[in-house]
Parts: sequence; structure tokens; C-alpha cells
Amino acid sequence: MREERHRARQHRTGLPGLEAVAVSSDRSFPRHAHDQYGIGVVLAGGHRSWSGVGAVEAAAGDVITVNPGEIHDGLPIQARIRAWQMLYLDPALLAGLLREDLPRAGEIARPALHDPVLAGRFTRLFAGIAAARPDAFAVEQDLVGVLMHLFARYGGGPAPRRGPPPFVARALRRLEEAPGEAVTLAELAGLSGVSRFQLIRGFARATGATPHAYLVQQRVRLARRLLAEGRWPAAAAAEAGFADQSHMTRAFVRQFGVTPARFRAALA
Repeated sequence: MREERHRARQHRTGLPGLEAVAVSSDRSFPRHAHDQYGIGVVLAGGHRSWSGVGAVEAAAGDVITVNPGEIHDGLPIQARIRAWQMLYLDPALLAGLLREDLPRAGEIARPALHDPVLAGRFTRLFAGIAAARPDAFAVEQDLVGVLMHLFARYGGGPAPRRGPPPFVARALRRLEEAPGEAVTLAELAGLSGVSRFQLIRGFARATGATPHAYLVQQRVRLARRLLAEGRWPAAAAAEAGFADQSHMTRAFVRQFGVTPARFRAALA
């Protein structure tokens, strides 16, 4: 079995609601979603992902983006290591920064952008964050510049995405509202009024994931929020519904590329 080569470093940003991570990896990430906006730049190699607009590819120098709640995955092109830097912004932070200029920023329309000017602004911003002694004023100024460029040109988003069928929507609501609680396929099928097979097939068509995979995603996102609130990893694992801390750690690393402990430490 080929050994994965993966390194991730989380940086303190000093700005609540903003996270920064630098990754070098040949790992394939399963389909998942984030609670935040994601904006980044590919530094080396190539990256392929499935998104709401279909399959896309990004090469070194390209900007990559994701909207809150948007299902996506990520894998290297030709099994090679690719490196990228990424910022994750809480929607409330973004709305506060752009309220006066872009009151309706909406979604980012494209998940991969070839925009050298935007990439250069992002690279300068990330370098400021990763500096030994970040200048908070300069970081905030450069962040606003990146967001204005991004949303002025690529904001507003595509036409509204069709919602899932009602029976899938009911299952989604159950998994999203109480991810920490135990659930069975029979319960979800009963809520949805379909057979187990119909639920699995319809769920995968609508979300790109199985009900169990989606539940794990929701549990990881809940654990992430709990860690950001100051919970210790063991407590976050229990509250999020994982069997133990090691199960949470494996799922967390698969989805976010860093361990829960490193994520929590970067926010301290």
C-alpha cells in the first residue's frame, strides 16, 4: 500500500472567525462540506474536485473557493503532491467586512479561478498571517481587499440550486439537527416514507454522499465548532456522537487535513 505524504500547518490569524491553513499532500479528501467560505491558492501541483457545478481542476497559481455547506471533494492530479494555502471565513465575519460595500455578497460563482491579480493579493495576505509577528491592521486591510476583488467579480453565485427531493430533505434535516444522536437507516427511511434502498439511492444522487458518510461529516463539523468554543478533544468527540476520540481524530483529519488538537491549539 502506498504511504500517503501529508503535511498541514494551521496559523493563528488573530481575527475571530478567520482560519488559515497551509497544506502539502497527495491525499484524496472524501466528499464533505464546511460551515465557512473557503478561499485559497494552489501553490504547486494540480488539484481535481467535484463540486456543485461538476468536476473542476486547478493548477498552480489558480484560486480555489468553496461556499458554506457546498459538498465537494479533493484529489491530486496524477497522484502527485500538491500544495495549497487556504483561508476559512465565518459567514458572519464576511458579512461584517463587506456590509457597506457589498451587502449581498451571496455565493462565489466558480470553485476554480485563473486570476493572477487575486492570487497575488491572496498570497500577500497569507504571508502577513504567517509572519512571525502578524500586523493585525495590515491583515484586516489585505483581507478586505481580497474579498472585495473576489465578490465584486465572482460573487452573486450561480442560479439557485435545486433542493433535494422532499424525502431526502427530511433525512438531511434529521442528520443536521441532531448529528450527535444515534440514528439508524430504518429511522431515516421511516421519516422519509421510502425503503432503505430508495433512501440510499436518492440521498447519494442529491448530495453525492451516503447517509452514513453525511452523518460523519455533520459530526466532524459539530466537533469543529465545539473545539472552537474551547472543548477538549475527548469532550468534543463524545458530544458530537463519535465512539471515542480516536474515531473523531481520523474523521477530522480526513475532512480538514489537521488533527483536532492542532486545530484547537491554533485558535488558542
